[in-house]
Amino acid sequence: MQKRWVLKDHGDIETVKNLTQSLNISSNLSNLLVQQGITNYEEARAFFRPELSSLLGPFLMMDMDKAVDRICKAIQNNEKILVFGDYDVDGTTAVSLVYTFLNKFHSDLDFYIPDRYSEGYGISYKSIDYARENGFTLIIALDCGIKAVEKVLYARNHQVDFIICDHHRPGKSIPEACAVLDPKRTDCKYPYKDLSGCGVGFKLVQALAQRKNIDFSELIPFLDLVVVSIAADIVPITWENRVLAYHGLKLINSNPRPGIESLFKYSGIRKIRHDHDKQNFSREINITDLVFIIGPRINAAGRIENAINSVKLLITTDSDYADQLADQINNFNTERKNLDLTATQEALEIISSDSSIRNSKSTVVYDPNWHKGVIGIVASRLTEVYYKPTIVLTQSNGLLTGSARSIKDFDIYDALDSCNDLFEHFGGHKYAAGLSLKLENFDIFKHRFEEYVSSHINEQMMIPEIQINAILSLNDINWTFFRILKQFSPFGPGNLSPTFETDGVNDTGHARIVGKNHLKLKVAQFDVRGFPLSAIAYQQGEHLERISKGEPFNICYHIEENEWNGVKSLQLNIKDIKFQS
Repeated sequence: MQKRWVLKDHGDIETVKNLTQSLNISSNLSNLLVQQGITNYEEARAFFRPELSSLLGPFLMMDMDKAVDRICKAIQNNEKILVFGDYDVDGTTAVSLVYTFLNKFHSDLDFYIPDRYSEGYGISYKSIDYARENGFTLIIALDCGIKAVEKVLYARNHQVDFIICDHHRPGKSIPEACAVLDPKRTDCKYPYKDLSGCGVGFKLVQALAQRKNIDFSELIPFLDLVVVSIAADIVPITWENRVLAYHGLKLINSNPRPGIESLFKYSGIRKIRHDHDKQNFSREINITDLVFIIGPRINAAGRIENAINSVKLLITTDSDYADQLADQINNFNTERKNLDLTATQEALEIISSDSSIRNSKSTVVYDPNWHKGVIGIVASRLTEVYYKPTIVLTQSNGLLTGSARSIKDFDIYDALDSCNDLFEHFGGHKYAAGLSLKLENFDIFKHRFEEYVSSHINEQMMIPEIQINAILSLNDINWTFFRILKQFSPFGPGNLSPTFETDGVNDTGHARIVGKNHLKLKVAQFDVRGFPLSAIAYQQGEHLERISKGEPFNICYHIEENEWNGVKSLQLNIKDIKFQS
């Protein structure tokens, strides 16, 4: 697939020069800081060493005082509290965090995760009936609820109160709950809008701790849950999220909770314990590991069976029990992979055989037999192949249920909102959303969605873009440069791993295909002194013939550390290759 290379603007020359001098780093690194909006030594220090003391006060969030008052009243009156959350990673980490914290000083407590198949996303009438039939008078809903206006009213009419902790975009009306915590409320003045659902849960716990004079240090053990949610929910790693993610990763690498440790063990990154002695990870765990190793496994329980086991895994302090649950969840993940592979292949076949879908600006595919638990993954895979706003639908409980994924700069939430009269439910973010509708509305929805996309998208937006931070000579790349570059992490949306471009390189004669069409190289610039650098270009084996003939080419890449047989080396992870002729 063709990609656009877009070179980001160079930072102000004088500011870059001053940072280079004050930090004693290369101008290329200083320019990266300026591109992040960092202009002086103090800002750079705060960026490289995020401090927990810089977290915002939780009571800045609208309704936080009401939420804390209601929880304190419930504790004082020995009310039964039900901690409720969505079945994905963000929801289950949020439930695990709030449940574990409240359990320290309140025993009349339980948690509830809705069944993906019988209840669907968000607050359900079934869960409210469960609460009232079992004597719960307060439900704390996490990572959901911002649109549950009728269900919250139903609960109130049955003497069940709600506290909503959400981070999704609200609808036209806010539920009449005791408190509605959502930084995306238009009337909420909380300065940072991009918290994860678990992040909002953490702010609630932070506020409760302040009210109860509990030292903040007692909240630090929860930061591993928060960083997992930040990574898996793909929220921006900026400002407050960056602080939470930075310290959450430190915790995971030093003293992870048993459940997370067991998930890494079953992924092969940590070896099986002997006599329950802690062992170091084989390498430093990063955001990418949480996205691709931990997140899918936590999600797998809810996709295949029920996410209750994910919460049990995350709250247990028993390593043996954690191992049992992680083994089971790992098996679910294997089953999930098979289901997602089959559905993806079938979806690709539908598209390849239907010219109207291929020629559309959007991709909308439906099969009643696809597994509901994997349609979001399938939508993401189709977006990677065709790079269009994509919706994948299946049938569940008499309705079509879908997952939507978008491309850069296209707001798929707004696109769905333009069709909201056709839905039974929808919600989400700019780049990912969920929906349900009746079968008889499918054709008109598909038509109206395509109309909206066609009128709000242009051809350039449909060409994947690679933003390049700087053009480097290979001679600029060394261990000193890389060690400082690592301090820009944790990387993710809003703070992507820097991408560099180097022009006029050749392979030194080692080019070959490894694995499934991956290109392994050693690249050099013959007009630049220095040793060749190892490089890997995933899924780019089609370039082997021209490279082997000695044609010069340009590369854009990330710089990473590679370890083989105990020897560490720098490696270029090539994102794209362009030949010079």
